[in-house]
Amino acid sequence: MEREKVLIMGAAGRDFHNFNVVFRNDESKEVVAFTATQIPHIEGRRYPPALAGPHYPEGIPILPESDLEKIIKEKHVSKVVFAYSDVSHDYVMHLASRVIAAGPDFTLLGSESTMIKAKVPLISICAVRTGCGKSQTSRYVATMLRSNGKKVVSIRHPMPYGDLEKQKVQRFAEKADLDKHHCTIEEMEEYEPHIEQGGVVYAGVDYGAILDQAEKEADIVLWDGGNNDLPFYKPDLHIVVVDPHRPGHELMYHPGEANLRMADVAIINKVDTASPEAIGQVRDNISNLAPNAEILEAESPVTLDRPEDVKGKRVLVIEDGPTLTHGGMKFGAGVVASKNAGAGEIIDPRPFAKGEIAETYKKYPNTGAILPAMGYGEQQIKDLAATIDAADCDIVVCATPINLARVIDVKKPMVRATYELKEKSGKKLADILARFM
Repeated sequence: MEREKVLIMGAAGRDFHNFNVVFRNDESKEVVAFTATQIPHIEGRRYPPALAGPHYPEGIPILPESDLEKIIKEKHVSKVVFAYSDVSHDYVMHLASRVIAAGPDFTLLGSESTMIKAKVPLISICAVRTGCGKSQTSRYVATMLRSNGKKVVSIRHPMPYGDLEKQKVQRFAEKADLDKHHCTIEEMEEYEPHIEQGGVVYAGVDYGAILDQAEKEADIVLWDGGNNDLPFYKPDLHIVVVDPHRPGHELMYHPGEANLRMADVAIINKVDTASPEAIGQVRDNISNLAPNAEILEAESPVTLDRPEDVKGKRVLVIEDGPTLTHGGMKFGAGVVASKNAGAGEIIDPRPFAKGEIAETYKKYPNTGAILPAMGYGEQQIKDLAATIDAADCDIVVCATPINLARVIDVKKPMVRATYELKEKSGKKLADILARFM
């Protein structure tokens, strides 16, 4: 019997996971290609035979999403699976319309078919949008669990932008491991903070194999989500972070709404800098979508190194890249820190953008007058440094999760803005975790 031809639309993460757990061993289906978007330079590769399994001796091509209709026609595709995150419901349905008009079925895979069950207790930290505060929440939870004597291993949502076969299972326990695995800036931003707290982080491509290894050294596994994607593992406690700076987005983005509907705990973060009206709107939406979820409030106070160096100066602000691009945020911790320190002006970096940074602004025109810390490859890192050096400013405020000055060499003086989760009075995450343990 001829195998059904399937195309998986992705961005080097959820797409590979869905293939591994649903299609890799299915003799009735043939995944003829992945498409790629969101992340630069991830198309043009192949999902290697060593990961794809015996049904795919030549691997699977990864092609640009822009060629969607052409791929469907040439490869006789009858089913298209959508498998990436942090996109609006409108966006998903416009893609569905393109697929349906071309002939195939358009499919979304559910949580039951894609979540792997762990052998040890598992807590997931997810969000309704990129940039809500998952990372500091994950670190906060890990610290509390360790303070109770638990061995905690974090598993991070995938970012396999290099050699996929070599990235099958990656373990990060010290900073030297970041260099060993040739990590991008985006990867370092997620792994390094865990390492600095004495934690172990796993990531990679094959999340079944990753879980098998992580369970061997963990009392509790912590899923540290990416974008607003669903967990790859079945959570025993599902924590979802919501951002009142983008009220209503919890209803408008995929799969963030699904994440919230599944939540055991919903944390309204950044309440120290959001309006009461926005906080109230988000709280009402949580109550409607997830009536059984416990709702907590938290702040993300910002600390700035050497604030006296910023007062009255012309400042270039660098923020986390994905938060500004497909996350759609207009500002972040760097802007808050600069204003709190009395910056004279926050300059617009766009006239000084070089190479791939200029291309990023073209692709995401609503990013605004902030520099996204884009570093998915060597050339992009060089262009980021060149943009900083060209900018007409006195000082740089960097609010990325890592110390960017350690990664790039620039002539401008740079100060760092950092932020951690701080719970408000009322219900406490510690009490919820104590019940869980």
